[in-house]
Amino acid sequence: MTFWICRTCGVEHASRPEVCAICADERQWVPAEGQVWTTLDELAGEGMRVAVSELEPDLFALDTVPGPGGGGVGIGQRAKLVRTPAGMLLWDPLGFVDDDAVAAVRALGDVVAVAASHPHMFGVQVAWARALGDVPVLVAAPDMSWVQRPDLLVEAWSGDTEVLPGVTLTQPGGHFPGSAVAHWAAGADGRGVLLSGDTIMANPDRASVSFMRSYPNRIPLSAAVVERVTAHVERFAFDRLYNNFEGVIETDARAVVRRSADRHVAWVRGDHDDLT
Repeated sequence: MTFWICRTCGVEHASRPEVCAICADERQWVPAEGQVWTTLDELAGEGMRVAVSELEPDLFALDTVPGPGGGGVGIGQRAKLVRTPAGMLLWDPLGFVDDDAVAAVRALGDVVAVAASHPHMFGVQVAWARALGDVPVLVAAPDMSWVQRPDLLVEAWSGDTEVLPGVTLTQPGGHFPGSAVAHWAAGADGRGVLLSGDTIMANPDRASVSFMRSYPNRIPLSAAVVERVTAHVERFAFDRLYNNFEGVIETDARAVVRRSADRHVAWVRGDHDDLT
């Protein structure tokens, strides 16, 4: 079956509309030169591949090569594989998959589910799920309307959902109503890892995080929403945080999230207007 991939966001579509709805939304963008579509065959013909690397024991990164700057697909997102004795979760799937990528993933274990933090990270989620043995594609219930390639494998979820022992999906919202994070209790040598997508974005300083409705278009979230998101994830123990790119808060991540939230709230409340 042929399907179409938006070159800008990397999300699969069952048909080819005039403009990708995900990119036309205020949180994303359509390129100045207009909408560009591609296919897996076209990307493979251009030499695209998936590179797998280890981030820490039982956590792996998947990156497309070349990335967007080299004519790749998507916004440069990095997928994650969480491995447990009961199987693996593929988190924030890429906008490309081929036989070599599937073989590399299978060499690490069996994927039992595919899930994304939010619609910008859907990638070719159904294609990945089909290639990995028709595993479920878990989509946060509030964001089901953003699925551009419906499939019987797509399942809605809500609340706290333990997809594997010690791996819990939960929806603090914010960036999208269904924006989700994955908590991996065994990560960071048992201190806990939060895979936050860009629901909570690890900043380049490696000592703070950000909360935004749109990162490329610089739309902030309110103080109330930032407090809600922070309180939601504070229910979990985690020492390390990975965003959906290369960003990571190596240690003390739970406290970093709280300090960053308090800073965000203070600025949007006007506490520091004298500095502007």
